[in-house]
Amino acid sequence: MYLIFVVGTTIVLPLAATIIQLLVSPGADALMVAGSWFVGFGVGVRLLGAGIVQMFRPQFTAKNLLGIDSPGANQIVQELGFANTAMGIAGIIATFLASWLAPVAAVGGIFLLLAGIRHLAKSGKSAREWIPTITDLILAVVLLIFVVLVLMRGA
Repeated sequence: MYLIFVVGTTIVLPLAATIIQLLVSPGADALMVAGSWFVGFGVGVRLLGAGIVQMFRPQFTAKNLLGIDSPGANQIVQELGFANTAMGIAGIIATFLASWLAPVAAVGGIFLLLAGIRHLAKSGKSAREWIPTITDLILAVVLLIFVVLVLMRGA
């Protein structure tokens, strides 16, 4: 279930939604359509989902993703959940408010880039730990390219 959620919200759903919207509205701005869906699903749904799990089941993230089997880690994981929840809500709002897209993409992209780099630095990762590592980095690159392209347009 975890793999499906992460890959779905990072790659499959944003790409599918972008393609569908561009087919239905051929004159739409492809950059903004893609940006909207990658922010909405990748930052919004993905980080909101992660945040909810981290707030209510911190031991899942601590043990399965961070390799920490200590109840003492729960508070830190829950606080990470608060941050993920806040970014997730902002990502969902940005889907409906175009003026929020680039700022939320920048915040989400920087967060995911730093998290992905930190995941890379950890030695002895399990197969389950590689999922957030790779998807964090892929999504970070997509989001940050979107921000650069929007800035180059002057929008």
